[in-house]
Amino acid sequence: MGVTGGTRLRAVRSRLPTTVAGRRRAVRGVMAACVLALLPVTWVHVAGTPRVRTAGDVPRAPVAMVFGAGLWGGKPSPYLAHRLDTAAGLYRAGKVRVLLVTGDNSRDDYDEPDAMRAYLTKRGVPDDRIVSDFAGFDTWDSCARAKRVFGVDRAVLVSQDFHIRRAVALCGAAGIDAYGVGAGEKHDVTWLAGGAREVLAAGKAALDAVVRPSPAFLGPHEPGVERALETAGR
Repeated sequence: MGVTGGTRLRAVRSRLPTTVAGRRRAVRGVMAACVLALLPVTWVHVAGTPRVRTAGDVPRAPVAMVFGAGLWGGKPSPYLAHRLDTAAGLYRAGKVRVLLVTGDNSRDDYDEPDAMRAYLTKRGVPDDRIVSDFAGFDTWDSCARAKRVFGVDRAVLVSQDFHIRRAVALCGAAGIDAYGVGAGEKHDVTWLAGGAREVLAAGKAALDAVVRPSPAFLGPHEPGVERALETAGR
């Protein structure tokens, strides 16, 4: 060990508690910090897990919400495509009547909702059964806008299984009676990275559920879901 390394180690040791009581307090402090850090993750799982279903046994609902997951060359990424395939399957099975695609359109050269709509129509979902939310900048914004802007009260949410519990928990906090269906994925590096990200995202989710902030862009009521449901009922 070099001089610098030895100096640093001695400095760290000098800051450690020197008494048994002090060490016990330090251990209790670390344990308390770990518990606090895990509380948001626990809340997400407790709130979300009981309402996650398979595509076959999810209760029927008027609307399926599909959350954006990135574009590759202007087209849905593989993860987003799997979400859209799952939603299209729910529509064809009669589980839902309208699809609300919610994503990011904050730049002129990036339009998740229109790319999602194009993908779905190519797979047989009628255009008039698809409603676009262009300001779904994150999960909370998508849930809050679905309730406050589009008037959604009951929905099936579609995302990957590592994200679906958080989506269900947040939409529940926003006032939506929501169930979730996870799009199946291989547990590869991307899936593991998504799961790790969820541990960090759970903290923001818990804060959003308590504070319930307005979305980044709220805007007036949009009747798109109501009109699509009227069309579906004809």
